[in-house]
Amino acid sequence: MADPGKEAASMHKAATGLWAVGHHTTKPLQEFKSASYDLDALGALGSLLGAKSEIEEGMTTLSELTKQLDDEWEAEAKLIGEISDAFDLLDLLLAAQARAKKG
Repeated sequence: MADPGKEAASMHKAATGLWAVGHHTTKPLQEFKSASYDLDALGALGSLLGAKSEIEEGMTTLSELTKQLDDEWEAEAKLIGEISDAFDLLDLLLAAQARAKKG
């Protein structure tokens, strides 16, 4: 069996990394959402193609999907953290059992 302490540390590191994802995506996502309502850069091309509303809708959809991913990653980070805590507890219980057998 793998060392529960090492497994716990590894999972804790993974959970911490997943928690950090949201901090890195918040500002870019807000900027992206803002840009979806300001498509003047398309100029006449956007008007000629009638693409402005479709682009706005696509950008909104991408923003919503990104938020859903962030929520999913946060939930996964929480679960991994709980599993890490379980491995920490298992490690303590195994150590206590080993001490009891010696003593």
